[in-house]
Amino acid sequence: MSSTSQHRLNIDNINPHVKAAHYAVRGELAVRSEEYRARLAKHDSSLPFKEVVSANIGNPQQLDQKPITFFRQVLSLLENPLLLEHEDVLVNQMGYKPDVIERAKWHLAKVGNVGAYSASNGSPAIRQSIAEFLERRDGYPARFQDIYMSAGASSGVNTLLHVICAGPSSGVLVPIPQYPLYTASLSLLNAQCVPYYLEEHKNWATDLDALRESLKEARANDVDVRCIVVINPGNPTGASLSEDDVEAVIELAREEKLVIIADEVYQTNVFVGKFHSFKSALRRMQEKNPGKYDNVELASLHSISKGMVGECGHRGGYFELVGFDPEVQQQIYKFVSIMLCAPVIGQCLVELMVNPPKPGEPSYELYEKEYNGIYNGLQERAVALHKAFDEMEGVECAEPQGSMYLFPTITLSEKAVAAAAEEGRPADEFYCLKMLEATGVCVVPGSGFGQKPNTLHFRTTFLAPGTEWVGSIIKFHKEFMDKYR
Repeated sequence: MSSTSQHRLNIDNINPHVKAAHYAVRGELAVRSEEYRARLAKHDSSLPFKEVVSANIGNPQQLDQKPITFFRQVLSLLENPLLLEHEDVLVNQMGYKPDVIERAKWHLAKVGNVGAYSASNGSPAIRQSIAEFLERRDGYPARFQDIYMSAGASSGVNTLLHVICAGPSSGVLVPIPQYPLYTASLSLLNAQCVPYYLEEHKNWATDLDALRESLKEARANDVDVRCIVVINPGNPTGASLSEDDVEAVIELAREEKLVIIADEVYQTNVFVGKFHSFKSALRRMQEKNPGKYDNVELASLHSISKGMVGECGHRGGYFELVGFDPEVQQQIYKFVSIMLCAPVIGQCLVELMVNPPKPGEPSYELYEKEYNGIYNGLQERAVALHKAFDEMEGVECAEPQGSMYLFPTITLSEKAVAAAAEEGRPADEFYCLKMLEATGVCVVPGSGFGQKPNTLHFRTTFLAPGTEWVGSIIKFHKEFMDKYR
């Protein structure tokens, strides 16, 4: 036991892979921001700001994004079915539309009590509804048997990586910068993260040469590279992949026998161009070249946490498997069975997301108004924040294309870098900490996502309402740059 602890568990004897894992979006800066929030709640007037803005994490409803009325009304009836005994009150006094009541009755008939476990891979009726959504989205059939419900996309990633990674030599190609779920999960599994750098000067496009070089180097070091992760639209970059990029990754996966994990949770958050799903691209390639791509293994993920839904706390998501060996798929089913099932109310919310009110239905007008209002608000704030970065000395930022984030480059003086070193911090972390202390705005240093050597970035969401906090960043940045000239 450690000489500094009398506990059975201490920092020296717990699982070393847990200690090795890092998850920057809820790291030191986030903890510090919550301390400030608590002080403000106690009317502490010594801080130089009046509120904390949590721009560090894609948590829309924490930042005042309103829930979609149709979704929450249906959920309220699923949680308390006794309300259905008073349909006249619901409609005439509480503003519930008839299609809300009908959808709730459908769920109760198909799913049953939301307080009971569902099938381990999710309610068959909900998975069938998702399959129909995928067919509408992609133009190709989907099978409900290949769809697995999960507690958000993160749970799906955890399932897939547990099955893919067989030991310390197993490797997974991960885009850099990346959402730290992937590197943290690989650390926990004692598997190898094989980084491949995205091209910042090309709006964070996928660099096939860099991909091949990373793959070659890893294999030369006896890493058994089994999988490639693609986040589209990107987190933290906000990039939206072109159809050519998607097809190039599929071709690489075919040549090199790599499983594709397509993290597509931001598929509705696209401001420039359009979203290209990996499933639709793969099916088109299979049509054009019969037999050539039949063995490509694709797992694509979606979630209720992002987009215009933003229901992070309800923990709902799914992944679809394409081209997997049936025996492997049985093991994936066994793995999700160990966790019993995804939250059933979250499963229901996934069904509402993929099958929202249609034109002509009573709830459609309000749904469309709320959905478009959220989308337009996100785009307007993205453009405003991007414009602010354009005005800031030493800051460069790609045009916002999608997701909920911007990932600007910052160029800091040698004096600022030296000041950071004195505190034992990376320069981008030092900058973000000073921003938090001066403005109450919490962002995440680029080092938490990975970045090319000798570059500095930070990631910010554009979820927070209003523009006052953007002005405070501009003011802070000018004062910081002046101080460290």
